Amino acid sequence: MTNRRKPTHPGEVFREDVLKPLGLTVTEAAKRLRVNRKTLSEILNGKSSLSPAMAVRIGKATKTTPESWLYMQAKFDLWVAEQQTVEVEEFEHLTTG
Repeated sequence: MTNRRKPTHPGEVFREDVLKPLGLTVTEAAKRLRVNRKTLSEILNGKSSLSPAMAVRIGKATKTTPESWLYMQAKFDLWVAEQQTVEVEEFEHLTTG
């Protein structure tokens, strides 16, 4: 387990840094992205992960890279996974020769 702070979900970043400053509602943003309002709402509220397809849509709409959105999602997902207690058996040292 790690003590790093919890990364911000990309949906929250999109809501706070894009939609709010532009005065866009979830409904209007969903129409512009050509996605279902419920789907976008779940992402904005951190209840769903951002898919590669959604990252492409948001990247095109905001003139940013899909990779930047997916990187945020990957950091968030990894942090969540690291909070779980996972029991594994370590691989023994491998020697070449």
